Amino acid sequence: MAIATVNPATGETLQTFEPLSDEAVEERIARAAAAFDSYRLTTPQQRAVWLRAAADVLDADAKSVAELMTTEMGKTLASAQAEVGKCAKALRYYAEHGEQMLQPQPADAQAVGAVEAYVVHQPLGVVLAVMPWNFPLWQVMRFAAPALMAGNVGLLKHASNVPQTALYLEELFRKAGFPDDVFQTLLIGSGAVERVLRDDRVVAATLTGSNAAGQAVATVAGDALKKTVLELGGSDPFIVMPSADLDRAAEVAVTARCQNNGQSCIAAKRFFVHADVAEEFTRLFAEKMAALTVGDPMDEGTKVGPLATESGREDVERYMADAVEKGATVVTGGKRVDRPGWFYEPTLVTEVTPEMGIWSEEVFGPVAALHTVADLDEAIRLANEHVYGLGSNLWSEDQGERLRFIRDIQSGMAFVNGMTTSYPELPFGGVKQSGYGRELTEVGMYEFCNAKTVWIGPPSSQQGEGDTAAAASE
Repeated sequence: MAIATVNPATGETLQTFEPLSDEAVEERIARAAAAFDSYRLTTPQQRAVWLRAAADVLDADAKSVAELMTTEMGKTLASAQAEVGKCAKALRYYAEHGEQMLQPQPADAQAVGAVEAYVVHQPLGVVLAVMPWNFPLWQVMRFAAPALMAGNVGLLKHASNVPQTALYLEELFRKAGFPDDVFQTLLIGSGAVERVLRDDRVVAATLTGSNAAGQAVATVAGDALKKTVLELGGSDPFIVMPSADLDRAAEVAVTARCQNNGQSCIAAKRFFVHADVAEEFTRLFAEKMAALTVGDPMDEGTKVGPLATESGREDVERYMADAVEKGATVVTGGKRVDRPGWFYEPTLVTEVTPEMGIWSEEVFGPVAALHTVADLDEAIRLANEHVYGLGSNLWSEDQGERLRFIRDIQSGMAFVNGMTTSYPELPFGGVKQSGYGRELTEVGMYEFCNAKTVWIGPPSSQQGEGDTAAAASE
C-alpha cells in the first residue's frame, strides 16, 4: 500500500509520501537511542509537565486534528472530535497518576532477610509501535502516554493510509516540550518493520492490527528475544437475555456495531439473543440500524461514514455474498451505497450458520450477525468457540446470569449492560488469538518497564555465617 492520504468519502488521492530510506531510518533509530540515554534520567514530575502540555496542545488543535482524521480514514467528524478529547484525557490521566505508579513498591524485607526490599519500575528503552488506521490518534496514545511517562522512547510505524495523522503525533510531542527524538514517526512500509525490530537498539514492540501482522511481529521479536504487546482481532459477542431492557439493548447494539463505521476490533459483531425475546429484539435492532444516516462524514447529521479503504468494502461484500448464498437472511441493508466513496449500508443478518465466513471471521464494517439461542449456556458456548477473545457484552438483570457470564466467557474484558470500550482507568486487551499483554492503567505502563528487585542487606558486621550459607544454597 502506498503511503498516501486518500479520502474514503470520495476516493480522491490528496497527498502521497515517499517512504524513508534505509539510511534515514538508521539515523532516526540512532537518535532515539541517544535520546533515551538522557530522557530516562528525567523525573516523573517533569514528564508529567510535558504530558499536560501535550493535552493542552491537543485541545488547541482539536478541530483541525479531527478534520484530518475524518479526511484520512472516514470516521464521522463527531467521532473524531470525541477521539481527540479521549486522547487528551489519557495524557492528563498519566500526568496525574504516573508518578504514583512509578513509586518504589515495598516488599517484606524481614521475610527475605533484608534491611530494605522493594521493586522499582524502570523504562526499557526504545519501543517500536506498529499501529492501525481505525483509531489513528487513540491507538497510538494508548501506548505513548504510559510509555513516555515511564521514561521510554517511542518509534511509530503508523498505517500507510493515515500519514498526516502520524506526522502530527510527532509534532504534538515536540510542541509539548518533550526532548528531541523522544517520539518519532517513521514513514515506512510494512516490509521495513522487521529491520527496525531486529535492531539491537530497539528493545520491544507493541502492535495493534491484524492477526497476520501480529504473527509476523511476534515471530521476529521472539527470534530476537524482545518483549511484545499485541492487540489483534476481535469478534465480540453481544448476548441479550429475557430480563434485559430490550429497547436500550437494541439502541446500544447499534452503536456497538456501527461505531467508527463498523471498523473497530471491540465492536460487537456476533449477537446471541434468547429465543423468548429474539423476535422483538430483532425488530428493534433492525429499525434502529435502518434509521442511521449514511453520508459525508464531515456533516453533523451523519452517523455512518465510508469504510476506510476500497478493499475493505470489497471484503464486506464478499462476506455478505457468501452468507446470502448459504442461506442467511438480510433483515436490513446488505449492499453498497450508490455514491462516490466506499460506503456500505448498516446491515443486520439473521439465520447465520457456522458454514458462513461471517460466523467465524472478523467483518470490518457495519454488519451485524444475529443468532437465536435457547439459553445463556448456549450463548456462552457459541461465543467461546471463536478464536478471538477481546471484549464481550451481556444484557441481563439476573445476578446469577451476570456472574456466570463473568466467570465463563473467554475474553479479556466483560461488560454487563453496556458496550465494550476503553478507559485509561481500566486494563485493555484480550486472550486467545486476540493477542496478549495489556494497555492502559498501571498495567499498561508496566508492560514496557523492568520490574527490578532491590534487596539491601545489613552491614557486613551484622551478617552471620548462617546468612552466607543460606544465600549460597539458593
